[in-house]
Amino acid sequence: MQASVSGFFDDATNTITYLVRDPDSRACAVIDSVLDFDQASGRTDTRSAERVMAAIKDQGLDLQWILETHVHADHLSAAPFLKAQLGGLIGIGDRITMVQDTFGAIFNEGTGFRRDGSQFDRLFAEGDSFTLGGLPVQVLHTPGHTPACLTYVIGDAAFVGDALFMPDFGTARCDFPGGSAAMLFASVQKILGLPDTTRIFVGHDYKAPGRDAFAWETTVAAQKARNIHIAGRSLDDFVALRQARDATLAMPRLILPSLQVNMRAGRMPEPEANGTSYLKTPLNQL
Repeated sequence: MQASVSGFFDDATNTITYLVRDPDSRACAVIDSVLDFDQASGRTDTRSAERVMAAIKDQGLDLQWILETHVHADHLSAAPFLKAQLGGLIGIGDRITMVQDTFGAIFNEGTGFRRDGSQFDRLFAEGDSFTLGGLPVQVLHTPGHTPACLTYVIGDAAFVGDALFMPDFGTARCDFPGGSAAMLFASVQKILGLPDTTRIFVGHDYKAPGRDAFAWETTVAAQKARNIHIAGRSLDDFVALRQARDATLAMPRLILPSLQVNMRAGRMPEPEANGTSYLKTPLNQL
């Protein structure tokens, strides 16, 4: 069954948010939403999420799921805003608890921060399934970039988060706490075990050298044949390549605010006595 997919590209973070609908009903899902954030002023706004929301309203759709492929380190999630405006359940992988343990300690969150994933409405595990209208949804646990990464297979479309990028750009980094190049290689093989005609929708695009336009849709067959980090490589080759490349990469610009917000399902830290929420900057930790 073919899902109807619309992508919304965020120029500030190179993130693609997806609106996925069952063509035979009003049911839809949003995957990897973006809350706009100006770090210099500490201000958020919802213009990116409002673009997606307008499309949902214009098409008369029913938002059932607000899905996260993982705890993003490069943008803040708009999941709570979308839920408050349109309803729907917020879902993420059940290994979120590992991410909350790790970064709860790094940000010295104390006992007030729950590390059980209860900020989310649904925690998914490998092999879980549900439906989006009449479309079957299969959940694959695809760690490596982070320990909690998921791929959602909705009808004929796989939403892989940061496990894979476009074939000419390769794969995502694996050097965040809990990441593993060997795990990512195994996860990619799992994704590439889907039918060759499966459409793959990636979480980011950065325009590989020689490509003029941003792109975010490919196929399993194209990834097998042309992914510059995967095609023709053994596990050992991939791990060596990934580790060498990761050693050259700077931290994402919004990693510190993103992790603190996204491990809370897109919510800000609890306000302090003066009614204001604050984000921390741990020194010399990442």
